Formats: sequence, C-alpha cells, structure tokens
Amino acid sequence: MKLDVLAIGAHPDDVELGCSGTLINEVKNGRKVGIIDLTQGELGTRGTIETRYKEAADSGKIMGIAVRENLKMRDGFFQNDEEHQMILIKTLRKYQPEIVIGNIWEDRHPDHGRAGWLIYDACFFSGFRQVKTFDDSGKEQEKWRPKMLLHYIQDRFYEPDIVIDVTEVWEQRMQSIKAYKTQFYDPNSNEPQSYLSNPDFLDAIVSRARLLGKRIGVKYGEGFVSKKDIGLNSLDALVLNET
Repeated sequence: MKLDVLAIGAHPDDVELGCSGTLINEVKNGRKVGIIDLTQGELGTRGTIETRYKEAADSGKIMGIAVRENLKMRDGFFQNDEEHQMILIKTLRKYQPEIVIGNIWEDRHPDHGRAGWLIYDACFFSGFRQVKTFDDSGKEQEKWRPKMLLHYIQDRFYEPDIVIDVTEVWEQRMQSIKAYKTQFYDPNSNEPQSYLSNPDFLDAIVSRARLLGKRIGVKYGEGFVSKKDIGLNSLDALVLNET
C-alpha cells in the first residue's frame, strides 16, 4: 500500500501527542495516512504491551488511518545504527510515503531524540540505489526517498518552521490521545503515577496547541520543524489572518 503521509513514533502515543491533528486533516482531505511505532512501549510505567496494542488500534480508528505497524524495536535500547536503519528503510520502501513526520532530534526522553535521527538518516539512505533491501517475498525493493520530512514538537519546545491549523479536528485529536486509557490521568486507576498520568500533562498539551494556534490566528495549532527549506506552490496555501 502506497501512502501519502507516514508518521513515525518511538512509542505508541508519540504520534498522537505530536501530530494527530495534522494526520486527521490529511485523512479528511482524502489522503492515505499510516503510522509506524518503532517500539511496543514495554518500558512504560503503566499498562502492558497488550493494552498498548489495543489502545494504538483504537486510536488509529479514531484518526481514520489506513495502516499501523509496530517494528518491535527494543524500547529504551534501540540505536541509530545500520541494523535499525535497514529495518526502517525496508518499511519506508514498502509504503513509499511522499511525506514523513517523525520524532524531534532531542527531547526529555532519550528515545525521542534517537528516533528522530534514526528517521532522518533512514529517509536519506532509503534513496540510495546501492542500499539493498528485500520485501517479505524476497523481491528487491526500489529505492525511495520522501519529498518532505517534518519533525513534530514533543516535550521540549522548539520554534516551529510551520504551524498547521487543527482547530476543526481538535476534539477528534484529543479523543485519539485519550484512547491510551492506561497512560493518562484516571482518578479510578490503581496504576503507579507517571509523568504522563499527571492531570496537568494533558492541560499542557492543550496550552501549547493554543499558543501555536494564536501565532497563526486560529484556536489550535501543531508545530513542526524541518532541516529542509519549505516551499509553497502559491500564496493560496497561506493561512491569512489580520496583522
């Protein structure tokens, strides 16, 4: 299945927290969207591998994505090395996305930064003809490099290169996040407290989205950074608001 947009996260819920509004927008615009989770989130303080799979599937249905796959890299210990790059290159060539959205290059959680650089390097090397990969049937894959790679902002704040208006899909976005019922605040849960389960955590997510939205004159926004200059075909692509 060829995808228009492929979002990648180190852990299940990374993509939802970072760019689910943008993905929902793209689905509503008729584009095929997929998600790759690098790990199963097995080091998480709350929940289990089994609950994370169910929550990820539930969240995917809420967003309306076409495919979700878990590469089962080792949570906390995967590396940006040849072995892991080749796994991700094979996946990129499988889905041939035009746009990839992935983790930021440095963040509070070390996995986020490693994932960000792993995604960056894999997207680059995936375009090399001499980097050989084979699909599950043993057929050699064609080289593929996405036209655009964006990185979503996670725990630490980065000045965005672009901000996407997600106001119209905001409630759906938050539902996709809250599908991870074991991970976030639940007054009836007996699970140990974690950084994510603090009741203030989701409030901070909302506050950041409102901050980014205000910058472009809308209610809610998602910010992205890019190492590549971003071009527009015309001024029609701009979100215009009063100066």
